[in-house]
This record gives sequence, C-alpha cells and structure tokens, in this order.
Amino acid sequence: MADGEIVVERCPDTGRFVGWIPGIPGAHSQGESLEELQRNLVEVISMLREDDPDPLKLKGPFCKDKLRTTMTESKIVTLDQMAEIARRIKAEGRSVVLCHGAFDLMHPGHIRHLTRAREEGDVLLVTVTGDRFVNKGPGRPVFPEGLRAETLASLQCVDYVAINHDLTAVPVLQKIQPTVFVKGQDYKDAEQDLTGNITLEKNAVEAGGGRIFYTEEITFSSSSLLNENFNLFPPATDSYLRRLKSDRPAAAMIQSLKGLQPLKALVVGEAILDEYCYSTPQGQTGKSGNILAVQYNYTEQFAGGTLAVANHLAGFVSEVTLLAGLGRPGPGRGPNHEAFFRKKLAPNVKPVFFYFEDAPTLVKRRFVDQDMNKLFEVYFHDHTPVTQRVEGDIRRWIEGMAPGFDLVLVPDYGNGFITSGMVDSLCSSARYLAVNTQLNSGNRGYHVVTRYPRADFVSLNEPEIRLAAHDRHAPLEEVAGRIADQVKAIHLAVTLGTKGAIMLDRSQGLVHEVPALSTRVVDRIGAGDAFLALSSLCLAGGLDAETALFVGSVAAALDVQIVCNRESIDPVGLHKYITTLLK
Repeated sequence: MADGEIVVERCPDTGRFVGWIPGIPGAHSQGESLEELQRNLVEVISMLREDDPDPLKLKGPFCKDKLRTTMTESKIVTLDQMAEIARRIKAEGRSVVLCHGAFDLMHPGHIRHLTRAREEGDVLLVTVTGDRFVNKGPGRPVFPEGLRAETLASLQCVDYVAINHDLTAVPVLQKIQPTVFVKGQDYKDAEQDLTGNITLEKNAVEAGGGRIFYTEEITFSSSSLLNENFNLFPPATDSYLRRLKSDRPAAAMIQSLKGLQPLKALVVGEAILDEYCYSTPQGQTGKSGNILAVQYNYTEQFAGGTLAVANHLAGFVSEVTLLAGLGRPGPGRGPNHEAFFRKKLAPNVKPVFFYFEDAPTLVKRRFVDQDMNKLFEVYFHDHTPVTQRVEGDIRRWIEGMAPGFDLVLVPDYGNGFITSGMVDSLCSSARYLAVNTQLNSGNRGYHVVTRYPRADFVSLNEPEIRLAAHDRHAPLEEVAGRIADQVKAIHLAVTLGTKGAIMLDRSQGLVHEVPALSTRVVDRIGAGDAFLALSSLCLAGGLDAETALFVGSVAAALDVQIVCNRESIDPVGLHKYITTLLK
C-alpha cells in the first residue's frame, strides 16, 4: 500500500464514518459503522487496483491489517466523547447498549457475552476498568488498560471503547445513560455480588431511563484461566492454593468472615502520626562525605499505629473502640493532631483518648525517595509519656471495659505508652487477648513479648521472636513453641516476609504454613498491622488457625500495595482477592 496513513473520521453532521488514504486519488469511502466503512474501503482499493496497477501508486498488497488497526484505534474514545456519541445516537432514535468490566483476559465467554449484548440495541459501547481500579488483588490486572481497550475495540460487535477511571460503573451510567446495560448471568443474584455494586448500577441505569439485561451465555473465569495458565505465582504457592481451595472454597470462607460482623473489638496502643517526606537524593555532602543530602519535595501524613489497626478492623465488625494516648492540647505544647486522627478514623471506630501531661503525640517522620526507599527517620516522642496519674486512669478504664469486648487487640509498638501496670490490667481483663510487640529503632533490645504473662494469640516476625527467646540459631518452630509456652498462647504466628508465615496451633498440635501471596511490593510499612488485625479477628471469632493464617496473609498482600496507611483493608478488596486466589 502507499506510505500514507489511513485516516478515519466521523462526520459531525451525518454521523457517518469517512475514511481515505492520503496520496491515492479515489481511495476514500464512508459507512454507517466502522465495519461497513472497512468493507467499502477494501472494495474501493480493489477497484483501484483493477483500473491502475501502477506500483508507484499502490506498492505491494493492500494491507488490511493496517486499516483494521487504524479503525480499532478510532473506536477508543474518552468517556466524555462516548457520552456525546451516546447522546447523538439516542437523538437519532437509535438505542445504546453498554457493557462494563475489567476484561483482563478475553475468552470465549466474553465474546459470547458481548455478541449477545449487541443484539439488544443498535450500538454497543464498552467501558473497561482502569488499571488503578481493578480490585482483584496484587498482580492484577495482568494486561494494562490500553491493551485491554485495544483488544475490545478489535471486536466487530463493539462500536466504541472507553476507559473508566473509577471503582464502579455508576459514574459511567450516569454520564452515558444507556438504553440497555448488559451484565453476565453471574450478577443476576445481587446477593452473590461481592462488591454490592450491581444494585447501585441497576438503580443508576433505571434513573437514566434504561433497563438492565443479563446474558445467559457460556461463562469462564478470567481469574481461573490466569491462575492456571499464566504462572502468576511460584509452583509452591500454586500447589498451596490448589490444596487450600479444595479444603476451603472461597464462598464458604467469605461467608465465615461475614459472620464476624457482630463482634466488638478493642484496640489498645500508641496513636502515631506517620509522615512521609518525599525527597530526591542529591548525593553526599561536599565537606562531610558520609552525610546524604536530599532535596525535599513534599510531605504526606497518615494516621498510623493503632489508628491504622482500628481502621483495618472497622470494615469487618460492627464496632471498634480505640484506646490511645495523645499529647495534651494547649498553648505552647504544639499540635496533638487529634482533629486529623478523628477525621481519618472510620465512622464505626470510637476513639477513647487519654492525654499525656507533658509528652507530645508520637510522630514518626520518614524521608523517602521516589521509589519508596526509606532514607532516614526522625522520632518526635517521649520514652515515658504516661505519668502515674494517667496510668491509673487508663488501668481503671481497661479493667472496667475490656471484659465487654470479644477481641482485645494490643499492637504494642514499644514507645512507652503501654506500661507494665497496663499489661497486667490487659492480661487480667481481656476475654480474648491478641498481642504484637514490635521491634523498631526506638526500642531495639528492650521490648519483647514475654513482658505479657498471658496472651491468647501472639503475632511476631522472626527477629522479634528470636529476640524474645534470646536464640538466634535454633529451629524457628522450636523457638516459637518455647515463647508460646511462656506466654500461654493458644496460637502464635511468625511472619517471614517474602517467605510467607507460619502459625502454631497448640490446641491441635499443628504448624500451618502459608507462602507469600503478593507478586509486587509498593511499601512494607503497615503490612504487619494488617496481618495482625485480620488474623486476630478470625481467631477471636472462632475460625480455625489455617483460615486465620491465610486471611491475615491476604490482608498483608493487599497492604504492601498501599503507601504507608493511605488506605485500609476493606471487605470488598479482601473478599475479591480471596476469590481470585481460590478460583
């Protein structure tokens, strides 16, 4: 074909598609649809060849693939453009059909679904969920949004494609107001929809004067096909997931998690303001070669510590109470950040703040580069913030209120808030006590879980449990067993980073293992808190140890995709990733 590009446009007056090849006289045509234009333009090129085979004009065979590619690209529009197209089509008295989804891996079920949808109207529009909003867990989508849109646009039954940068189709439906919104048969029962969005989408369609239609074609699961054929995980992880799904189907596990909703949880520990100072490294300073210089860019603040743990729990239970300490507000004392914390807490988290008499609210300021590497960290706190009077008030509150909770969860960060007296009150008052004693730069060597004489569940990483046992070399299970004995724990988990985690179940005499369930890491800060929150809740609610270990690991896998504590683990995301893994 000639060297010129194939140009395809739509006439604003007639709505017809017009195509031509610059530099070739007569190489132009039009059509009601892109498919008709393609047929007409191919016919025109063939006629031109018969009339004038001059190789300088039409060099080589006519490349239908390039025409097809050009037309495919012309089908991909913005949401605003799609809305205008829909408005014009309906003004002409024709009907608009809309389909929406991730379409991460196109398969025969999708083709059948879209083909059937096209039969419900005159024009088929498809919106594809943008990469950022594909809520199927780490490693998804496998194919980027541009490639997914291009694949859809290449289908003859699809007239236009747009990318939806939102979690749901509701904004699309409100903007486009289709005549018919088509979903697959697996959405027909709204109670089976993990997201709960199908009801919102149905309402949005009907508010715009449209109706919803469910196809009943052959169905496949993109997640199952990806899991089985694309090797998203190492062989050992695949083997683990195959075994788990045969023993614990995703639907049953999710139903068990929903059964935890009536539980009441109490979270006790330090409220932390986490700050990320995003910076660009400049290299070493000129006069002191061992000092790193950075260019400061901007700061982002997060509600961390127990506030993050409480928010993780909030989506899974009816009520969460948070007991934490803050600096006392007042002139000359600096901000205590209470207003920020309250704003960031989930609606069903009830904060109970005690105020330090002289100490500030704990602030951890981390300087990070553009790749989320931590350059250095600054603490703003007092190692002994709790006075005897404040300690007495807190202990009286714990002893009076803790027995009323199904779960008392203590993320003990070792920065001085939880005193020995408070430990005694927690251990004697909590009906179910879950504990983590974090090892960090502010308490290294001074903070171990054995300060708790009793805990029902303990969650630690390997350095934390080896420090508690003062044992660097013994087998990990042996070390964990000794610590479990010492604190009288029924269950003890050890998180192992990229190697996954283990759980000792002393009631059954078993050790469960889970591999790491994330394929990509954005930020590890907060992953341990997510694991602690969800695994503790499962155990307190009577779920078995292996389920608790798996659910906690799923939560951690989701959390490493989140910058610091910018977002919390929510039920929809957790349930969808469990479903993705166990399909």
